[in-house]
Amino acid sequence: MASLMFTMLLPPILGLVMFGLGLTLTVADFARVLKYPKAAAVALTCQIVVLPAVCFGLVLAFHLHGALAVGVMLLVAAPGGITANLFSHLAGGDVALNITLTAINSLLAAFTLPVVVALATWRFLGDEASIGLQFGKFVQVLAIVLVPVAIGVWTRHRFSAWADAMRQPAKIASVLVLALATVGALTQSFDVFAANMGRLGGIALVLCTLSLVIGYVVTRLFRVSRRQSIAAAMEIGLHNSTLAIIVSVSVIGDEVMAVPAALYGVLMFVPAGLASYLFSRRAEPIIAPVPVQGR
Repeated sequence: MASLMFTMLLPPILGLVMFGLGLTLTVADFARVLKYPKAAAVALTCQIVVLPAVCFGLVLAFHLHGALAVGVMLLVAAPGGITANLFSHLAGGDVALNITLTAINSLLAAFTLPVVVALATWRFLGDEASIGLQFGKFVQVLAIVLVPVAIGVWTRHRFSAWADAMRQPAKIASVLVLALATVGALTQSFDVFAANMGRLGGIALVLCTLSLVIGYVVTRLFRVSRRQSIAAAMEIGLHNSTLAIIVSVSVIGDEVMAVPAALYGVLMFVPAGLASYLFSRRAEPIIAPVPVQGR
């Protein structure tokens, strides 16, 4: 009964959270990508192409199989979110770029996430797997990710004052839903979690750390500014584990698949907090103009 309630309640709750995310976005946030074309292009390429390849290598290196392997791949396909924006602010990153990347990533994930899940399912669960890139499941992911965000963006455009007032409650709700989803997922599959805690904890920490490093180093190699590189690192490094959990449990119907995302949702704060501290310690100084002395 508790498992059924958990499965039934998560999708509408996540819908509210994604609606709250939409309330923080405007049409200008999507258009702003034209202002940061290089930073956005490099960051999105890392998110959509580079990270799944790196994650696939980690899954093989940590000898994960079956639903747990698919769960890790599902996690890496999830976009960033409010948590990435928060850590970017703490680290001295370009939060405007973060908001832009979150907006674009949320749109793209509705299409790329089912593709990654289908390929991972084919690779790690074999031909007998009952899930894949089915049209019904694709529509469900689209509904969970895209529709509430779009409604939130429209609501902000139509009722901007109310949307501004709801920003803080939306952030609090996101944290509470993350906690609920994490506890629920770990409780539902506690035996699997306990048996694989070492490997899953290791891959979660390594994945988050590598994602942060890739996001920062690759963008810097393309001569993106330091603040924008910090923003890219946080957006790429901190995945929306709540979304991954709910897609696993409610769309795919596999509670074991949600375990990697649940553990990641707890452990990601360690490398993210350390990265924020290191970035903020080396913040770029603001150079004030030197007054010219009159003769």
